[in-house]
Amino acid sequence: MADYHFVYKDVEGASTQWDDIQRKLGNLPAKPPAFKPAPFTPAEDEASLPKDKSWIDEKTEQDLEDLEDNPDLDDDRFLEDYRKKRLAELREAAKVARFGSVVPISGSDFVREVSQAPADVWVVVVLYKEGIAECGVLMQCLEDLATKYPATKFVKIISTDCIPNYPDRNVPTVLVYNNGAVKANYVGLQSFGRRCTPEGVALVLCQSDPVLNDGHSGNDRSRKAVIDGVRKRFIEKVVTEHENDDDGSSSD
Repeated sequence: MADYHFVYKDVEGASTQWDDIQRKLGNLPAKPPAFKPAPFTPAEDEASLPKDKSWIDEKTEQDLEDLEDNPDLDDDRFLEDYRKKRLAELREAAKVARFGSVVPISGSDFVREVSQAPADVWVVVVLYKEGIAECGVLMQCLEDLATKYPATKFVKIISTDCIPNYPDRNVPTVLVYNNGAVKANYVGLQSFGRRCTPEGVALVLCQSDPVLNDGHSGNDRSRKAVIDGVRKRFIEKVVTEHENDDDGSSSD
């Protein structure tokens, strides 16, 4: 016959008079405190939170688009205007972030990536060959410029993939495109001066057109404005290098 055991369990925290006497005599440990659940705090309703500039700043581009027909903003002209301004800033930042490096392409990519680039985008194409030192020097300069001017598109292609039988003595060659047309071409490293630097390359590229675009110049895209920006960057770099040299000398 099966042996059934029944265990009686009182309410948690309950105690008998006998147990209380035993505890006073020290024969039993102190009674554990009764369980008390944490006080209930309802989660904040986003709709009830105050809506200000910081509330708009936390939104993503998609969130801001979804708020276009939000009735809470209809009565607040300031927030609605700020939403539009913030959305425009995010879209502009996304546009600038399209590039930022020298992207390798093949011959089959050329028309799509270069000739069919948007009319407002300048494209710098470098024809190169692996193992040629001059190509490596220029490529370092272009990588630096691609980072500083992310709204300008930089691509690289092996010379013979772009132009069959293109002679190695002509590489590196730089082609500048805009609106589907070649605006300038530079054959050989000597085109960029005796000492090839990112600043020197930038000045050569902007000799006749505002090729370089950092994405923060607004509507002022004149050749003079771009060259002034390049010169400013060059001066800042020279000053920084001199300061670093002075710090190194003083530490010695």
